[in-house]
Amino acid sequence: RCAGRVEVFHGGKWGTVCDDYFNMNSANVVCRQLNCGEAVSVLGLSYFGPSGKGIQLDDVRCRGTEAHLWDCQHAGWGRHNCGHNEDVGVICSEQLCHHLGNTPVTHDTGSFSTALPTALPLRLAGGDQCSGRVELYYNGSWGTVCDDSWDLEDAQVVCRSLGCG
Repeated sequence: RCAGRVEVFHGGKWGTVCDDYFNMNSANVVCRQLNCGEAVSVLGLSYFGPSGKGIQLDDVRCRGTEAHLWDCQHAGWGRHNCGHNEDVGVICSEQLCHHLGNTPVTHDTGSFSTALPTALPLRLAGGDQCSGRVELYYNGSWGTVCDDSWDLEDAQVVCRSLGCG
């Protein structure tokens, strides 16, 4: 569960983070905070889908050394000038179980749903164009994707990424 829309818990409720100014430094803080390795990609424009929750943070600017996302400079809790079409997502290295071989942990500091980035080459092996075993190319080799917590939503992301509906 180390890839997906970034959400934070504050004031008794979960909310999203806008993609304004959010970069790899901020993504590294999120990934490290969740014990999910290093950031592989930042995905803006609600890549993982818009949320129905409130927007908690905007204009997040991290140096990359902060312990928590909320330690980074930001516009203030609940202060934003964005909509859910700007919910930010991240992909962390621990998502790539082929490479690291373990199951990442989700903490109460964020919410992630498993999904694959279009930034990495993706294919279906042992089937045809729209069916087969999900594999992605990372660090010079093709590898399978962990099925831990895999669900229909994850499969739909893969299908959309491959133009299979």
